[in-house]
Amino acid sequence: MQLFTHEDGYYALTGTGMAVAVILTAALIILTAFIHTRGGDEKEKKQLFTTKQLVFSAVALALAFALSYVKIFHMPWGGSVTLCSMLFVSLIGYWYGPQIGLISAFAYGMLQFIQEGGSYILSPLQVCLDYLFAFTALGVSGFFSKKKNGLVTGYIAGVLLRGLLHSIGGYLYWMDYMPDNFPKSLTVIYPFCYNYAYLIAEAMITLVIICIPAVSKALGRLRTMAV
Repeated sequence: MQLFTHEDGYYALTGTGMAVAVILTAALIILTAFIHTRGGDEKEKKQLFTTKQLVFSAVALALAFALSYVKIFHMPWGGSVTLCSMLFVSLIGYWYGPQIGLISAFAYGMLQFIQEGGSYILSPLQVCLDYLFAFTALGVSGFFSKKKNGLVTGYIAGVLLRGLLHSIGGYLYWMDYMPDNFPKSLTVIYPFCYNYAYLIAEAMITLVIICIPAVSKALGRLRTMAV
């Protein structure tokens, strides 16, 4: 059973490899949902995810994954602005805090890797920086779940951290793809320009949308339902 192919210095998932990755991701999500942690009473145990939390998190991840295919426009140096896909990942942390937020964001990173990263594997660190660590960063919204304007602050923090991790990966692995029209004197900051250009563009569009009174009220009601 061949999971990877190797050509021109790249590793790529085969069809079988993709199927195995999907199965492992689904298993990870299901098993994580039933991890038990100690409560206040040492004899009392509780699930990390309640059924309600699992359902709302799964729906949010499904929406985020679907919206990641809805590309509004492409940036000149590369990267696509999607229709608020990062928001739905950040919402999970905003609803349930950092633990569930980070776990769910990690699962989303796995889905993104299966979606498009399986064709470009240079090293385990590259995969982690481009997908697992970078998308997990969106879960830091959970650290702001109980703060005033927590969704906006947490979302911005997640986007900025995701951009930083992508940029580190870009500097280490993707500098050969810098376009000829990019100023050579600014080579060092190319990964930051590339990644933050499309991430900040999407973040600005998303923030404008969620600040619309009707949308803000709807998100407030959604949080009440989720929690």
